[in-house]
Amino acid sequence: MDAHTLLEEIHQLGEAERKVLRGFLRDETVTGNVNEAFHEQLSFGQRVADKVAAVGGSWSFILTFMAVLWGWIAFNTRQAHSFDPYPFILLNLVLSCLAAIQAPIIMMSQNRQAAKDRMTAQNDYEVNLKAELEVSAMSGKLDALMEAQWKELLDLQRRQVELLERLDARTSQ
Repeated sequence: MDAHTLLEEIHQLGEAERKVLRGFLRDETVTGNVNEAFHEQLSFGQRVADKVAAVGGSWSFILTFMAVLWGWIAFNTRQAHSFDPYPFILLNLVLSCLAAIQAPIIMMSQNRQAAKDRMTAQNDYEVNLKAELEVSAMSGKLDALMEAQWKELLDLQRRQVELLERLDARTSQ
């Protein structure tokens, strides 16, 4: 393979493959801490959305919210002049508003988690590709070493045969 063909093949590689190849040729690592890189690029609003999603999806939130609902219902069913009598229209409005606000926030957090998963998958791909290149290079080096050893062993065996032939010639005389 000539240099021109090799350059053409390198230009056909994707950006990830070229990054790995550059790292391989420079003997650099391609791994990085995806979590740090991802969290560094988050805005304040995105971090808040992640916290809201984490709280909203926890058992402590669910249990606390159930206690508040039972308290609301108990308070409004025991009072003669309650502020939200049965069928609890105000409670329904509060729950609808909460769901309308919480659902998009959780979806934003899930979208960011999916983006983080894609970054992790890309990093894993690059690491695996570099590992494959390293294994291939080591295999080539081992093959070269084994070939050199075989040549050395064959040369040693040839010299031993020559010595044996000389010894045989001396003893036959």
